[in-house]
Amino acid sequence: MFDYPLKFRPILKEKIWGGKKLVEILNKKSGSGELGESWEISGVKGDISIIENGVHSGSTLKELLEEYKEALVGKKVYKTFGNEFPLLIKYIDAKTELSVQLHPNDALARKRHDSFGKTEMWYIMQADEGAKINIGFTHTISKDEYLDHLEKGRITNLLNFEEVKKGDTFFINTGKVHAIGAGVLLAEIQQTSDVTYRIYDWDRVDAEGNSRELHTEQALDAIDFERKDDFRLSYERILNGSSTIATCEYFTTNYLPVKGEVKKDYTALDSFVIYMCVSGDALIRIGDHKETLQQGQSLLIPAQNKFVDIKAKDAELLEVYIS
Repeated sequence: MFDYPLKFRPILKEKIWGGKKLVEILNKKSGSGELGESWEISGVKGDISIIENGVHSGSTLKELLEEYKEALVGKKVYKTFGNEFPLLIKYIDAKTELSVQLHPNDALARKRHDSFGKTEMWYIMQADEGAKINIGFTHTISKDEYLDHLEKGRITNLLNFEEVKKGDTFFINTGKVHAIGAGVLLAEIQQTSDVTYRIYDWDRVDAEGNSRELHTEQALDAIDFERKDDFRLSYERILNGSSTIATCEYFTTNYLPVKGEVKKDYTALDSFVIYMCVSGDALIRIGDHKETLQQGQSLLIPAQNKFVDIKAKDAELLEVYIS
């Protein structure tokens, strides 16, 4: 039934801020010159992932979830989320800055958009020298101070910028303003949601001279104006062991560097597991079934599979599941 790792066809997204790293570094197959995102595993309406390997090749993630339920995602996960896959897995390349944005929480997103909110985290896979991200404000501000700076085109004076390098990790709570900076390639784990409130877009226009829509009014009651140093994450780097990077009600992400062989036992885990390969390549085996996982690829281990073997000469994986 599900005795093999599931690989999905990447859903490639052209973006005004996208570049060439998804093709040149992560080997995504595209004729486009400006790719911004590769959606690896998605249950977002209109962008449902399609399986590309094994006996379920050609089936959608939603079709498998509706048919196999807890065998795919776990009893607790299925009870909570039903036929909605709870996570969206991406790789993102920012040739230029993304817009300054934020995401609503579950309550607001459900009320306005019939959607989940969007809590997310980033793992920096590669960054050009001096590359930065925006995350949060430099200090706690009032709504009036925010609106004054926004109206006068000085919102960047309030933004906190952090220089980044490979291996840095960040957690982005709902309501926190943020923007991936130019020159950054990263892996993103998030709730299943595509709801974004864009508050500033660096005054750029597209090829036709049009500016992208801003969501000034919608964002006002979704923004967290408080300065909180809760975004930069630290974690251990234990060879052939899983070290927690982030854990919350929506997902747990571990760092798993592999040299040689690692045997994983998920008997105590009531969840699917996702592997994202952020460096090198690995061979993932369930029983007699093997699947190669290369840098920039992702695999889903169905919940019913409790024993996984991983072999690699030198690979770095992100191990993602719901606790």
